Amino acid sequence: MEENIEQNANNSMNIKPEILLELVKMKMPYGKYRGLILCDLPIAYLEWMLRKGGFPRGKLGFMLGVTYEIKLNGLEYLLDPLRVIDSK
Repeated sequence: MEENIEQNANNSMNIKPEILLELVKMKMPYGKYRGLILCDLPIAYLEWMLRKGGFPRGKLGFMLGVTYEIKLNGLEYLLDPLRVIDSK
């Protein structure tokens, strides 16, 4: 998933906008929260997954990791405009 993250000159990571848009569309495919949009997963569930061995490999794991970082840092408000775009 390295192609979804870019390094800029000051060495911080930038996530491509398409990834954020997908967070308001992609649904959890299994488990207690099956069918729930990833950005709506409770942070407690994401923390539980980390304690139980981490996120799965592949795209789902990457997306769950991005969701976790957004929630951990209180940045959920950044997804609000994307929810509006997705609902149109």
